[in-house]
Amino acid sequence: MEAHLHACPVCRADLTFERRVHDTFAAETPIDYIPVASLNRLQARLDGLDIEPAAKSRLPAMHRRALAASIAAVAVVLGLIAADRWTQSGRLPLASYHTVTNARPLAPGEAIRAVFAPTITLVELQKLLDESQLRIVSGPTEAGVYSLAPVSSRPIASSLRTLRENAAVRFAESTQP
Repeated sequence: MEAHLHACPVCRADLTFERRVHDTFAAETPIDYIPVASLNRLQARLDGLDIEPAAKSRLPAMHRRALAASIAAVAVVLGLIAADRWTQSGRLPLASYHTVTNARPLAPGEAIRAVFAPTITLVELQKLLDESQLRIVSGPTEAGVYSLAPVSSRPIASSLRTLRENAAVRFAESTQP
């Protein structure tokens, strides 16, 4: 190949041109995330290669098509990068939030859903329910949730407060509006 390049001025000019194109693409420059600006800057850099008109005309059609395809590919890639950056900037609306569980109907008389520490004993649980004036109407579910109903006219907020003050209660919320 080296011997052929020494003997063939057309191939030598092609190689010089290809090296200039390679050097132009390899140069570190900041990327504009606006495809038109990046494409215009690339075109200006390619126009500044100072290839004499005779060398341009001697470029085989295949090389000219390859160069045009390379420029088009760069434009597409820059467009994809710009689109990716734009979506990451938060300009697109976020997807709505959906739970992966279904709401189950309330147990009869249910007013509170609660989760207790796994270390609580039955005696401690019954004492806590008596203090809160509550009873278990269903549960525990697979997630350890109990449905509780009042056994007196005590306000639900007061029962909730009693539950939440106890260290053995991990979660307690009213199911009432």
